[in-house]
Amino acid sequence: MPGFLLHLGATVLCSHAGQATPVAPNPRVLVSGQPTVPMTSLYAVAGCTLPPPTAANGPCVTAQYITGATRITSNGLPLLLIDSQAICTPSGTPLLATVTQTRVTGV
Repeated sequence: MPGFLLHLGATVLCSHAGQATPVAPNPRVLVSGQPTVPMTSLYAVAGCTLPPPTAANGPCVTAQYITGATRITSNGLPLLLIDSQAICTPSGTPLLATVTQTRVTGV
């Protein structure tokens, strides 16, 4: 499905409202003046409210996207779309991209 490209300024949250930020954005391609994000970039999660072990798996610390754009690449790597899928570690829950730029779409 087509979706908007994710960029450094996009709002991406873990399922427990923790803020996720890309560790290695792609400065080679800009949208709305900000770097895009390749599928290989890890996301660091801060502020996850999931309780520590014994009550749950522990708060989300990092996340890795497992799907990306199929027709848009930069430096040979697929870029991320708003509907790309990610898995958080250690909880195994998804990331939710809620706000991004609305000028550039991809498939």
